[in-house]
Amino acid sequence: MTIEHKLPSLKIKGKTIKFPIIQGGMGVGVSLSPLASAVAKEGGVGIVSSAALDRLVTKRTGKPHNTYEATREEISLAKAKGGIAGINIMVALGRDYDDSVKGAIDAGADVIISGGGLPLGLPGVKKPGDTALIPIISSARALELICRKWERLGYRPDAVVLEGPLAGGHLGFKFEDIGLESNRLENLFPPVKEVSLQHGGFPVIVAGGIYTHDDILKFLQMGADGVQMGTRFLVTEESSATPAYKQAVIDAKKEDILVAHRPGSPCGLPFMVLKQSPMFASALERKRKPQCDKGYVLTKNGDGRYMRCIAKNDNEGAFCICNGLLSSAGYNPQDEEPLYTVGVNGYRLDKIVSATELMHELTSKTQ
Repeated sequence: MTIEHKLPSLKIKGKTIKFPIIQGGMGVGVSLSPLASAVAKEGGVGIVSSAALDRLVTKRTGKPHNTYEATREEISLAKAKGGIAGINIMVALGRDYDDSVKGAIDAGADVIISGGGLPLGLPGVKKPGDTALIPIISSARALELICRKWERLGYRPDAVVLEGPLAGGHLGFKFEDIGLESNRLENLFPPVKEVSLQHGGFPVIVAGGIYTHDDILKFLQMGADGVQMGTRFLVTEESSATPAYKQAVIDAKKEDILVAHRPGSPCGLPFMVLKQSPMFASALERKRKPQCDKGYVLTKNGDGRYMRCIAKNDNEGAFCICNGLLSSAGYNPQDEEPLYTVGVNGYRLDKIVSATELMHELTSKTQ
């Protein structure tokens, strides 16, 4: 007997998405328009990462682009082949945050997903029009805080992404709390779903460690409305990660994936990495001199100017995430060691596939 398990559609802000799969916004430079447009065309939500788009688009086109212009350019390309596409914008990239939001809305992005800190002021940056505003959170408490703040701005989330501790990149937990049973995605989900119902019943998207079609079904059966997946899309043909980055993930073993803490990201959040990443290895051995000449994670000084980054003059506590991730996307590999981030299940990847093949695998299963 053959039973085919197909996935339902997902509705966000009046738009119907064929499959409840959001491709993760992997930055710097992994999730760009080639990947986002491919996923959108296959019926998922394609997502561009906003991080360093000004430099990446300028290099690709040979024409100077500021953050606003680059954001409009990349989202327009992501949407060019049809489907639902948008952008992930990190709160920690404070200097460029507002310009990224404005560029995304003006480009007609279907969604803005925002985490890496709490996006408390997102609805106040610019009227979103048809663009859905979706915060990333790691707890019901954080979602409640966002809902209350956004309601004062006359808005409520159009959906929310709940990201557990098994995701790649930055994690929204204290280092010592990552392994707690209470912080497993299955246990974080019910109270977050309850908060969403208390504030109008917007969709809850779960993320972190979701790898197979059966994983997706499991969370949909628990009451989730969709999933966000980054690692599965990292080594697709359309991903803009360098060949060396993709091969490092394919070659990785389970024990090669760890959470960097000290040294770690200058954002101050725990950060999932491949321990073989050249920049991380140098940081562990204190071989790399402090360097910060891109400035995407700068914070304000006492005068309110974006001047501070702990990676500028400290190699004990942090590595330069901007330079490392740019290198892993092929921006400046001759000048800087690359830094590779991946989710906890990255060791299960063993080959490069197309986005079409991956989406087919994830969206239906015959048994």
